[in-house]
Parts: sequence; C-alpha cells; structure tokens
Amino acid sequence: MAIREIRVVPDPVLRTPCDPIKEITPAVRHLVQDLLDTVDDPGRAGLSANQIGVNLRAFSYNINGKIGYVLNPVLEETSGEQYGDEGCLSVPGLWYKTRRADYARVRGIDLEGKTVVLEGRGIMGRMLQHETDHLNGHVYLDRLEKEERREAMRYMRNHHK
Repeated sequence: MAIREIRVVPDPVLRTPCDPIKEITPAVRHLVQDLLDTVDDPGRAGLSANQIGVNLRAFSYNINGKIGYVLNPVLEETSGEQYGDEGCLSVPGLWYKTRRADYARVRGIDLEGKTVVLEGRGIMGRMLQHETDHLNGHVYLDRLEKEERREAMRYMRNHHK
C-alpha cells in the first residue's frame, strides 16, 4: 500500500474529532494498511488516521516491535501517573514532559468486527492516551502548561510554514 505524508500542526484536520467507522469497506481496509505501513518506522510509536488526513476513528501502533491497529477505540480505563517526555509526528522536532496516566486500556474492533483490547503501562499506556486524544481532535501540546504550550506553538509557526 503506501507510506502516507503526516499532517503537522496547525493543519485543521488535527483539530477535528474523527467519525466512527460504521462499516468495514475496502477504503477502511486500505486505510488500515496505510496506517500500518506508515507507523512501521523506528521511533514511531503510534499514528492516528487524522494524522494522515483521514477523519476516521482508527490508529496504528508500533511498541516494542509489535505493530497493530484498532478501529473505533474507546479509552475505557486509566490509572496511576507518569510524567515523561512525549513527542508527536504532527509536532516534529519538539519533545515535552507530559503528565499522563501510567496505565491505560482501550477497547475497539478489528477489520473482522471482533473486539480488540489494548492495554499497558509506561510507553504503551502513553501511546494509547496520545492516539485517542488525536481521534478526539487534540494534540499533546494541549496538555502542557500554558507557558510551554505557547513556546511550542511559536516554534511550530516559525519552523513549519
């Protein structure tokens, strides 16, 4: 299939909540393959459909050598806390310490309509929260303290014309 170009802030698609996938069409299968192809690169932990310009609730992941995807994910449970560096393919070149739950569990479906549950702590937990945020029209910069957020937005305006 294809490795797709990644949209960067301030592209409005990143601020638009994604629509649920109502049926598994050939276009959805194609989207999943593109998400898997595009996330399969060192340093890429996750990729949401809107990051490649598709307004549907789907993301792929690449954690500890395991690559997969989930459709219509819902963040069901979080617990604990972690505070560590977070980056985003849509915010290239910037890393900020971001507060997240340590543990997260997401439930969705696969291309056969079967239930998928993804869960984990640390980097897995962070990725699950990060990608479901994307599907709700948020980027991780929204979670930063005001001053850091302003600095990041200024950087993006100056470096990504």
